[in-house]
Amino acid sequence: MTLSVEDRLDITDLIARHGHIIDAGELDRMDELFSAEVVYDLTAMGYGELRGIAAVRDAALALGDANPVGHHVTNVIVTESEADRAQVLSKGIGIAADGRCGSVTYEDVVVREPVGWRITYRKVIPRRAPLGG
Repeated sequence: MTLSVEDRLDITDLIARHGHIIDAGELDRMDELFSAEVVYDLTAMGYGELRGIAAVRDAALALGDANPVGHHVTNVIVTESEADRAQVLSKGIGIAADGRCGSVTYEDVVVREPVGWRITYRKVIPRRAPLGG
């Protein structure tokens, strides 16, 4: 499958939209980001896999004030996959209310649904050592 320029822009916008929706606390809009059957893999961060939009929303609510005040996504790379699917690799920077920050890598699988592109799988990998160490 060849992704069009429009597909690539839509997918990049989807990845960027995550931070805006989450940081604004608009958790009722998660269906604009995720497929209904999303798997949100936080295993590397000690939380296991969350399955479905409700589980992702409930986890964010449970974190409460421990949620970052800012999710910043950069270095987005979209790789063609099979029809109506693509893989996306990006970097995330999270800023806590006390000013601490952390870096993660997002490994996403996105799918084209009737309403547009949605994340169906997201793996979050914390970056804790320089140079891949």
